[in-house]
Amino acid sequence: MKTKITVAALLLMGISSVNAQKYDIKTAKTYAEISAKTDGHWEGRKYKGGTVFKNVDRLKLAPEHTDHSFDIRYEGPGWENNRIGYRLYLDWRNAIDIFGKKTSAMILPIVGQDNFDSYHEMSDWGADILKAGKGIGIGSIDRYLNNEKLHFREVDSTIAAVVNKNNESGVKVNYYGWKTASDKIDFTSALTIKPDQLYTKHSIKASKEIKGICTGIVKQKNTELLKKESKNKKWAYLATYGQQSLVPDKLGMAIFYEVKTIENIADTDLDYLLVFKPTTKKTSFYLLGAWEQEQNGIKSQEDFVKYLDAQLEILNKKGKM
Repeated sequence: MKTKITVAALLLMGISSVNAQKYDIKTAKTYAEISAKTDGHWEGRKYKGGTVFKNVDRLKLAPEHTDHSFDIRYEGPGWENNRIGYRLYLDWRNAIDIFGKKTSAMILPIVGQDNFDSYHEMSDWGADILKAGKGIGIGSIDRYLNNEKLHFREVDSTIAAVVNKNNESGVKVNYYGWKTASDKIDFTSALTIKPDQLYTKHSIKASKEIKGICTGIVKQKNTELLKKESKNKKWAYLATYGQQSLVPDKLGMAIFYEVKTIENIADTDLDYLLVFKPTTKKTSFYLLGAWEQEQNGIKSQEDFVKYLDAQLEILNKKGKM
Protein backbone atom coordinates (compact mmCIF):
# COMPACT_ATOMS: atom_id res chain seq x y z
CA MET A 1 0.00 0.00 0.00
CA LYS A 2 1.42 3.37 -0.98
CA THR A 3 1.26 6.16 1.56
CA LYS A 4 -0.31 9.27 0.05
CA ILE A 5 0.44 12.31 2.11
CA THR A 6 0.39 16.01 1.46
CA VAL A 7 1.80 18.77 3.62
CA ALA A 8 -1.74 19.84 4.50
CA ALA A 9 -2.71 16.32 5.49
CA LEU A 10 0.35 16.07 7.70
CA LEU A 11 -0.61 19.20 9.56
CA LEU A 12 -4.16 17.97 10.06
CA MET A 13 -3.12 14.64 11.56
CA GLY A 14 -2.74 16.18 14.98
CA ILE A 15 0.13 13.93 15.98
CA SER A 16 1.86 15.59 18.89
CA SER A 17 5.59 15.17 19.34
CA VAL A 18 7.46 14.39 22.49
CA ASN A 19 8.19 17.53 24.50
CA ALA A 20 4.89 18.75 23.05
CA GLN A 21 4.50 21.71 25.38
CA LYS A 22 7.58 23.43 23.94
CA TYR A 23 7.62 22.01 20.42
CA ASP A 24 5.23 22.40 17.51
CA ILE A 25 5.69 19.83 14.76
CA LYS A 26 3.45 21.87 12.43
CA THR A 27 6.13 24.54 12.12
CA ALA A 28 9.19 22.43 12.93
CA LYS A 29 12.22 22.06 10.69
CA THR A 30 13.66 19.18 12.73
CA TYR A 31 12.10 16.24 14.53
CA ALA A 32 13.15 13.04 16.32
CA GLU A 33 11.05 10.21 17.71
CA ILE A 34 10.98 6.65 18.94
CA SER A 35 7.68 4.84 18.84
CA ALA A 36 6.81 1.44 20.30
CA LYS A 37 3.88 -0.83 21.08
CA THR A 38 3.35 -1.58 24.77
CA ASP A 39 -0.01 -3.37 24.96
CA GLY A 40 0.92 -6.59 23.15
CA HIS A 41 3.02 -9.57 24.20
CA TRP A 42 6.17 -11.42 23.25
CA GLU A 43 6.17 -14.80 21.55
CA GLY A 44 9.82 -15.70 21.33
CA ARG A 45 11.52 -12.85 19.45
CA LYS A 46 8.31 -11.50 17.86
CA TYR A 47 5.99 -8.94 19.41
CA LYS A 48 2.35 -9.95 18.90
CA GLY A 49 -0.77 -7.84 19.22
CA GLY A 50 -0.79 -4.28 20.42
CA THR A 51 -3.13 -1.62 19.10
CA VAL A 52 -1.03 1.48 18.42
CA PHE A 53 2.55 2.68 18.41
CA LYS A 54 3.14 5.20 21.18
CA ASN A 55 5.84 7.87 21.05
CA VAL A 56 8.05 8.01 24.12
CA ASP A 57 10.98 10.19 25.18
CA ARG A 58 12.97 7.18 26.38
CA LEU A 59 12.88 3.46 25.61
CA LYS A 60 14.75 0.55 27.14
CA LEU A 61 14.96 -2.35 24.71
CA ALA A 62 13.19 -5.53 25.72
CA PRO A 63 15.58 -8.50 26.15
CA GLU A 64 13.67 -10.30 23.38
CA HIS A 65 14.11 -7.51 20.83
CA THR A 66 16.00 -8.22 17.60
CA ASP A 67 15.62 -7.33 13.93
CA HIS A 68 12.03 -7.51 12.66
CA SER A 69 10.53 -7.98 16.12
CA PHE A 70 7.67 -5.59 15.21
CA ASP A 71 7.61 -3.84 18.60
CA ILE A 72 9.24 -0.57 17.42
CA ARG A 73 7.92 1.45 14.49
CA TYR A 74 10.41 1.37 11.58
CA GLU A 75 12.74 -0.64 13.87
CA GLY A 76 14.30 2.15 15.90
CA PRO A 77 14.57 5.88 16.50
CA GLY A 78 14.25 8.31 13.59
CA TRP A 79 15.36 11.90 13.10
CA GLU A 80 14.81 14.33 10.25
CA ASN A 81 14.88 17.91 9.12
CA ASN A 82 13.24 19.79 6.27
CA ARG A 83 15.54 18.07 3.74
CA ILE A 84 16.25 14.46 4.74
CA GLY A 85 15.44 11.75 7.28
CA TYR A 86 17.41 9.00 8.99
CA ARG A 87 16.69 6.01 11.21
CA LEU A 88 18.79 3.66 13.32
CA TYR A 89 18.14 -0.06 13.44
CA LEU A 90 18.04 -0.44 17.21
CA ASP A 91 19.15 -4.07 17.27
CA TRP A 92 22.30 -6.12 16.59
CA ARG A 93 22.69 -4.53 13.13
CA ASN A 94 22.99 -0.99 14.54
CA ALA A 95 22.95 0.46 11.01
CA ILE A 96 21.77 3.94 10.01
CA ASP A 97 19.37 4.09 7.05
CA ILE A 98 18.13 7.03 4.94
CA PHE A 99 14.60 8.28 4.29
CA GLY A 100 14.60 10.29 1.07
CA LYS A 101 12.15 13.20 1.35
CA LYS A 102 10.24 15.01 -1.39
CA THR A 103 8.70 17.45 1.08
CA SER A 104 9.98 19.89 3.68
CA ALA A 105 7.28 18.77 6.15
CA MET A 106 8.08 16.43 9.03
CA ILE A 107 7.05 12.98 7.83
CA LEU A 108 8.29 10.55 10.49
CA PRO A 109 5.02 10.56 12.49
CA ILE A 110 3.24 8.82 9.59
CA VAL A 111 6.05 6.47 8.53
CA GLY A 112 5.26 2.82 9.23
CA GLN A 113 1.83 3.52 10.74
CA ASP A 114 -0.08 1.38 8.22
CA ASN A 115 1.77 -1.77 7.20
CA PHE A 116 5.01 -1.49 9.17
CA ASP A 117 7.39 -1.50 6.20
CA SER A 118 5.26 0.22 3.57
CA TYR A 119 7.87 3.00 3.62
CA HIS A 120 9.91 0.88 1.22
CA GLU A 121 7.38 1.86 -1.47
CA MET A 122 7.63 5.31 -3.01
CA SER A 123 4.96 7.70 -1.77
CA ASP A 124 4.15 11.40 -1.96
CA TRP A 125 6.58 12.17 0.86
CA GLY A 126 9.36 9.87 -0.39
CA ALA A 127 10.64 6.47 0.81
CA ASP A 128 13.36 4.45 2.46
CA ILE A 129 16.10 4.77 -0.17
CA LEU A 130 19.11 2.90 1.24
CA LYS A 131 19.64 -0.85 1.34
CA ALA A 132 21.95 -1.46 4.29
CA GLY A 133 21.71 -5.25 4.15
CA LYS A 134 24.62 -6.68 6.14
CA GLY A 135 26.54 -3.44 5.70
CA ILE A 136 27.10 -0.54 8.09
CA GLY A 137 24.59 1.81 6.43
CA ILE A 138 25.82 5.39 6.65
CA GLY A 139 27.82 6.68 9.61
CA SER A 140 26.77 4.10 12.17
CA ILE A 141 29.04 2.18 14.55
CA ASP A 142 30.51 -1.32 14.60
CA ARG A 143 33.84 -2.83 15.58
CA TYR A 144 36.37 -4.06 13.01
CA LEU A 145 38.84 -6.57 14.40
CA ASN A 146 41.00 -9.17 12.63
CA ASN A 147 39.27 -8.39 9.32
CA GLU A 148 35.88 -9.11 10.84
CA LYS A 149 33.05 -6.66 11.51
CA LEU A 150 31.55 -7.17 14.96
CA HIS A 151 28.02 -5.95 15.63
CA PHE A 152 25.98 -5.28 18.78
CA ARG A 153 24.95 -8.91 19.24
CA GLU A 154 25.80 -9.01 22.96
CA VAL A 155 24.64 -6.01 24.99
CA ASP A 156 23.44 -6.13 28.59
CA SER A 157 20.97 -3.30 28.01
CA THR A 158 20.26 -0.57 25.45
CA ILE A 159 18.43 2.67 26.20
CA ALA A 160 17.45 5.18 23.51
CA ALA A 161 16.19 8.71 24.15
CA VAL A 162 15.04 11.51 21.84
CA VAL A 163 14.89 15.28 22.26
CA ASN A 164 13.31 18.04 20.21
CA LYS A 165 14.36 21.67 20.57
CA ASN A 166 13.55 24.79 18.60
CA ASN A 167 16.75 24.64 16.53
CA GLU A 168 17.72 20.95 16.58
CA SER A 169 16.56 17.41 17.29
CA GLY A 170 18.50 14.36 18.32
CA VAL A 171 18.78 10.78 19.44
CA LYS A 172 21.02 9.44 22.19
CA VAL A 173 21.67 5.73 22.65
CA ASN A 174 23.43 4.24 25.67
CA TYR A 175 24.73 0.72 25.25
CA TYR A 176 25.62 -0.92 28.56
CA GLY A 177 27.85 -3.98 28.55
CA TRP A 178 28.60 -4.22 24.81
CA LYS A 179 30.72 -7.36 24.44
CA THR A 180 32.96 -7.98 21.42
CA ALA A 181 35.90 -10.39 21.34
CA SER A 182 37.31 -10.31 24.91
CA ASP A 183 36.21 -6.73 25.64
CA LYS A 184 33.12 -5.45 27.42
CA ILE A 185 32.44 -1.72 27.41
CA ASP A 186 29.72 0.88 27.78
CA PHE A 187 29.21 3.02 24.68
CA THR A 188 27.32 6.22 23.94
CA SER A 189 26.10 7.42 20.55
CA ALA A 190 24.53 10.88 20.13
CA LEU A 191 23.04 11.98 16.79
CA THR A 192 22.01 15.59 16.20
CA ILE A 193 20.31 17.20 13.21
CA LYS A 194 19.73 20.91 12.53
CA PRO A 195 17.50 22.66 9.98
CA ASP A 196 18.35 23.16 6.31
CA GLN A 197 21.41 20.87 6.21
CA LEU A 198 21.90 17.34 4.90
CA TYR A 199 24.24 16.21 7.65
CA THR A 200 23.86 14.66 11.08
CA LYS A 201 26.53 15.20 13.72
CA HIS A 202 27.45 11.89 15.35
CA SER A 203 29.31 11.99 18.68
CA ILE A 204 30.55 8.74 20.21
CA LYS A 205 32.25 7.79 23.46
CA ALA A 206 33.59 4.50 24.81
CA SER A 207 34.09 3.70 28.48
CA LYS A 208 37.54 2.23 27.82
CA GLU A 209 40.13 2.21 25.07
CA ILE A 210 39.69 -0.66 22.64
CA LYS A 211 40.89 -1.12 19.09
CA GLY A 212 38.58 -1.28 16.12
CA ILE A 213 35.63 1.01 16.83
CA CYS A 214 34.57 2.03 13.33
CA THR A 215 32.08 3.86 11.18
CA GLY A 216 31.67 3.85 7.42
CA ILE A 217 29.57 3.70 4.29
CA VAL A 218 27.90 0.58 2.90
CA LYS A 219 29.18 -0.42 -0.53
CA GLN A 220 26.73 -0.35 -3.42
CA LYS A 221 27.16 -1.14 -7.10
CA ASN A 222 27.45 1.62 -9.71
CA THR A 223 29.25 4.05 -7.40
CA GLU A 224 32.50 5.95 -7.30
CA LEU A 225 34.56 6.36 -4.14
CA LEU A 226 35.51 9.97 -3.35
CA LYS A 227 38.15 11.15 -0.86
CA LYS A 228 39.67 14.52 0.02
CA GLU A 229 41.55 16.26 2.83
CA SER A 230 41.12 19.87 3.91
CA LYS A 231 43.86 22.40 3.19
CA ASN A 232 45.03 22.33 6.81
CA LYS A 233 45.04 18.49 6.75
CA LYS A 234 42.86 18.36 9.86
CA TRP A 235 39.62 17.22 8.22
CA ALA A 236 38.71 14.89 5.37
CA TYR A 237 35.76 13.23 3.74
CA LEU A 238 35.03 9.72 2.52
CA ALA A 239 32.10 9.59 0.09
CA THR A 240 30.36 7.57 -2.60
CA TYR A 241 28.13 8.70 -5.45
CA GLY A 242 26.09 6.97 -8.11
CA GLN A 243 22.86 5.17 -8.88
CA GLN A 244 22.83 3.48 -5.49
CA SER A 245 19.40 4.24 -4.04
CA LEU A 246 16.62 1.65 -3.87
CA VAL A 247 14.54 3.62 -6.40
CA PRO A 248 17.02 3.21 -8.20
CA ASP A 249 18.38 6.70 -8.78
CA LYS A 250 21.28 8.88 -7.77
CA LEU A 251 22.37 9.11 -4.16
CA GLY A 252 25.49 10.53 -2.57
CA MET A 253 26.71 9.49 0.88
CA ALA A 254 29.58 11.00 2.84
CA ILE A 255 31.35 11.12 6.19
CA PHE A 256 33.43 14.09 7.30
CA TYR A 257 35.98 13.19 9.98
CA GLU A 258 38.97 14.55 11.86
CA VAL A 259 42.09 13.01 10.37
CA LYS A 260 43.81 12.68 13.77
CA THR A 261 41.01 10.42 15.08
CA ILE A 262 41.39 7.74 12.40
CA GLU A 263 43.79 4.81 12.65
CA ASN A 264 43.14 3.40 9.18
CA ILE A 265 40.62 3.09 6.35
CA ALA A 266 39.49 -0.45 5.51
CA ASP A 267 38.06 -1.43 2.13
CA THR A 268 35.96 -4.54 2.83
CA ASP A 269 33.52 -6.61 0.80
CA LEU A 270 30.52 -4.86 2.35
CA ASP A 271 31.72 -1.43 3.43
CA TYR A 272 34.26 1.36 3.33
CA LEU A 273 35.25 1.63 7.00
CA LEU A 274 36.91 4.39 9.01
CA VAL A 275 38.58 2.77 12.01
CA PHE A 276 39.05 5.08 14.99
CA LYS A 277 42.10 5.21 17.23
CA PRO A 278 41.40 3.78 20.70
CA THR A 279 40.22 6.53 23.07
CA THR A 280 37.82 7.28 25.89
CA LYS A 281 37.42 10.89 24.73
CA LYS A 282 34.32 11.98 22.85
CA THR A 283 34.81 11.80 19.09
CA SER A 284 32.55 13.59 16.61
CA PHE A 285 32.07 13.28 12.87
CA TYR A 286 29.37 14.14 10.31
CA LEU A 287 27.36 11.77 8.14
CA LEU A 288 25.04 12.67 5.28
CA GLY A 289 22.98 11.53 2.35
CA ALA A 290 22.12 13.59 -0.75
CA TRP A 291 19.20 12.27 -2.82
CA GLU A 292 18.44 13.63 -6.26
CA GLN A 293 14.64 13.72 -5.69
CA GLU A 294 14.92 15.99 -2.67
CA GLN A 295 13.45 19.43 -3.33
CA ASN A 296 16.20 21.24 -5.26
CA GLY A 297 18.29 18.11 -4.79
CA ILE A 298 21.84 17.42 -5.96
CA LYS A 299 21.52 15.65 -9.28
CA SER A 300 25.07 15.00 -10.49
CA GLN A 301 28.42 13.82 -9.16
CA GLU A 302 29.94 17.15 -10.16
CA ASP A 303 27.46 19.06 -7.99
CA PHE A 304 27.87 16.56 -5.15
CA VAL A 305 31.63 17.09 -5.13
CA LYS A 306 31.12 20.86 -5.16
CA TYR A 307 28.84 20.50 -2.15
CA LEU A 308 31.33 18.28 -0.31
CA ASP A 309 34.22 20.62 -1.03
CA ALA A 310 32.22 23.58 0.28
CA GLN A 311 31.50 21.75 3.54
CA LEU A 312 35.16 20.75 3.81
CA GLU A 313 36.16 24.38 3.45
CA ILE A 314 33.86 25.30 6.34
CA LEU A 315 35.55 22.65 8.48
CA ASN A 316 38.95 23.90 7.35
CA LYS A 317 38.11 27.42 8.53
CA LYS A 318 35.92 26.78 11.58
CA GLY A 319 36.67 23.23 12.73
CA LYS A 320 32.95 22.44 12.83
CA MET A 321 29.84 22.63 10.69
